Amino acid sequence: SVDYCRKEKGMELYAYCFMPSHIHLIFRSAYEDPSGLIRDFKKYTARKLMETIANNSQESRKEWLLWLFEHAGKKNATKSKYQFWQHHNKPIELWSEKVIKQKTDYIHNNPVKSGFVTNAIDWKYSSARNFQEDNTVLEIDSVGFIG
Repeated sequence: SVDYCRKEKGMELYAYCFMPSHIHLIFRSAYEDPSGLIRDFKKYTARKLMETIANNSQESRKEWLLWLFEHAGKKNATKSKYQFWQHHNKPIELWSEKVIKQKTDYIHNNPVKSGFVTNAIDWKYSSARNFQEDNTVLEIDSVGFIG
């Protein structure tokens, strides 16, 4: 989904951390439409995940997962059959190098604070690895002062 948004929606990605129940992204919209970019990211991701679950014959929890997402969709007046994402986001505008560094450190330390790893670079799905020259999961864009 991030690759799709980078290629098709003008996402510039500077830092990320994927946690089991949420994600953190520091990004910029090249089209100056961050709300639209978040909307498109969530829509694309939800559609792809629902398709993947529905089409995976080896997913033992398929019916249960689809039921959960359908039940969530019925609880909220959405136009879609399923609801994967929560409706709210918690965007924060980053206005200075100091704040960007602070938020980058916060998201990189999220897996440490949650007790999943003892060192931020040990969390596979975090740009903490990118800051150590490991781009094996996702590429990020460079902002000289983050890191």
